[in-house]
Amino acid sequence: MSQIVVKQCKSAIGEKPAARATLRALGLKKIGDEVVQEDVPSIRGMAKAVSHLVSVEEVK
Repeated sequence: MSQIVVKQCKSAIGEKPAARATLRALGLKKIGDEVVQEDVPSIRGMAKAVSHLVSVEEVK
């Protein structure tokens, strides 16, 4: 199965609790953190929900 790299680019300060919880669920804690996740619809949906805070790249 393919994988994606999710990187936090912006701060969660001032965001709604749901957005902060989504970042934590993805494994991101602070700006610059990167995590490698499986490319499944649930992870893609979480990344899309906080797309204004993260960047997503596919691992080759």
